[in-house]
Amino acid sequence: MNRPWNRTTWTAPLRVRRAPRWERQAPTWREARPTVIAEALKRAAARPAGNWYVVGASREIGARDRPYGRTVAGTDVVLWRSEDGVLRAGPGECPHLGAPLRDSRVVCGTLLCHWHGLALDGGPFAGWEPYPVHDDGVLVWVRLDRAGGETALDDPVVPVRPAAHDAVDAVFTAVGRCEPEDVVANRLDPWHGSWFHPYAFAGLKVAGTPEDGEEDAFAVDVSFKVAGRLVVPVRAVFTAPGPRTVVMRITDGEGAGSVVETHATPLTALGSTHPRTAVVEAVVAASDRPGFALARAVAPALRPLMRRTAGRLWRDDLAYAERRWSLRSTGRFPG
Repeated sequence: MNRPWNRTTWTAPLRVRRAPRWERQAPTWREARPTVIAEALKRAAARPAGNWYVVGASREIGARDRPYGRTVAGTDVVLWRSEDGVLRAGPGECPHLGAPLRDSRVVCGTLLCHWHGLALDGGPFAGWEPYPVHDDGVLVWVRLDRAGGETALDDPVVPVRPAAHDAVDAVFTAVGRCEPEDVVANRLDPWHGSWFHPYAFAGLKVAGTPEDGEEDAFAVDVSFKVAGRLVVPVRAVFTAPGPRTVVMRITDGEGAGSVVETHATPLTALGSTHPRTAVVEAVVAASDRPGFALARAVAPALRPLMRRTAGRLWRDDLAYAERRWSLRSTGRFPG
């Protein structure tokens, strides 16, 4: 019987590739036209988000007796789970005397203010009104209608992902001195990959841009470096389904169907002279190889490694985004 792992059907995920030295790569600046990036960014900004903002990883909220606090678009938000696991969210200030509720405690699903013991069960109380919240199983979203200023949507626009039982997910968060559009612009510039991240990528070639077809996407052929000359070649497609989200989806090669979602959540209010943005990146990896079942079994051990990989890339990419903001805010940005 021919099994999936039989030699007649099995193929190695790794390839051996001799990459050119960094300075001998083909320049990509001619292809990376600022107008193409700017137009893609403009279209992304016009897509509705329904006032929904990504807050953080689902598994981080409610894992202990402390609530989760985050400032989103200048608004303090507190989140916790009820005793039966239902997510709750609302203003981060106690309606009594303004205590920071992120520093309070959750007891039997009720949020108890640590200043005077005021209890919140997630429903309206003494002027405290809950915020709509959504848990998609990987990320948690909160809807802030006053901050967003859009027509509200009942649910956020969640990208299509591999089924949870077939995937391993990890969420990485970092904060930069920039606005969400600078983070999105970084992701809509795939040409910088091999130059800016030579430790991670080799042989990157942009195979398609929004100008090449009806789909508003960037297609990239790239090899992810594993060790030495060992690489994993894939085709990845970048799309921006909303003003603060870019999705990279592997469409061909090892791990086809896997996604990397990059969400840019403003921490400061719109128009702040010192903006800060949280990058919340969800990696949802999947594979049809039989051995991937082992990866799912050891997912808790893999997640720190996945976050470390994302962190190394974002150390550089936040420098890109922050530089872009610095140039824009002083009127020196090209074009």
